[in-house]
Amino acid sequence: MTNFAAQPEGRHVDTTGSQSAFSESFATSAQNFDVVSLGDVVTDEFIRLPEGPVRVREDEAGQWLEIPLGEKVIISDDEAPPTAGSAANAAVAMARLGLRVGLAAYLAHDQTGLDILSAMHAENVGTSVVHVDSPTHTVRNFVLSFGSRRTILVRAPEFNYHWTGFRDHDIPAWLYVNSLGPDALTYQDEIADWLDEHPQVRVALHPGTFQVDAGTQRLARLYAAAEILVCERSDAEAMTGVTSSDPHRLLDALLALGATNVVVYHVSGEAIAANGAERVRITSSPGSAPPLDLTGTRDAFAATLVSAFVRGETLREALRWATLNFVATSRQFGTQGGLLRLHELADQLAGAPADLVARDL
Repeated sequence: MTNFAAQPEGRHVDTTGSQSAFSESFATSAQNFDVVSLGDVVTDEFIRLPEGPVRVREDEAGQWLEIPLGEKVIISDDEAPPTAGSAANAAVAMARLGLRVGLAAYLAHDQTGLDILSAMHAENVGTSVVHVDSPTHTVRNFVLSFGSRRTILVRAPEFNYHWTGFRDHDIPAWLYVNSLGPDALTYQDEIADWLDEHPQVRVALHPGTFQVDAGTQRLARLYAAAEILVCERSDAEAMTGVTSSDPHRLLDALLALGATNVVVYHVSGEAIAANGAERVRITSSPGSAPPLDLTGTRDAFAATLVSAFVRGETLREALRWATLNFVATSRQFGTQGGLLRLHELADQLAGAPADLVARDL
């Protein structure tokens, strides 16, 4: 039986009956935050590229997005959330699922930074642990969307990262470490030092591009501290040097990094996972509609998986939650529009097809 506790309303939702039951409940005993989402936040400018003048070419080196040089390409005007980046996307996903969520990120003292704070407040995400770094500018990325895929022009942030920890009442039950910039390696060392001093804080890690590029040895302490390591298939292969064609060996290599539970997902909707007791695989239902936009689906999957663990769900059930929110997000344009709210996830779990289960690998 899957039970849900919605923090802002204090509701407890039981999906086993036709009527939802409500009672006061909290996911963890932490004072302010069940989980803090830590990482970089940005503003994404979405540019939807039209078919015709723009095309994809494929060769032995991979796929290439081709835009005619010197032409004027007409693009559509799509609304996007005022805040993005893995840490913000994850924070919104978890808050919509009823957890008490804080955001630990660096922002500039500019209008974009203020807009991001306002957007977080609107999503019931706490910002008491956000650090404002005045001399810099909040980062804007450009997302080139073509069909359901996207290419992102990324500007690495230039913050003076320094970890100061939390005030006692802000210490979360879980710390969820997301993507960070290339200049944040020492910052992550400081986080690892703090975690050594606070072993009661449980850790989830969803490494981004620059963390994967840094190598698992450089960030070995964070990998070893993780109760959950969740990563996209190509990142898992880059981290371990093992291909996904040998899933057991890939999972073995990830478990060797020290995490208790490892999960590898793919944009196809498939995921494999393992811990010391089991190895499983899940795929989205064959009847699922094709994706509209895969932007944000990685964060939706990872954050929903972490949310399930925060609530005490099993690995198998957490994969069901994550797959449903992955699919829901892929059916909306942008990073956050399709993220499910608590009652929506409860309804989808109750009505999920029988084949949406994690089976032995």
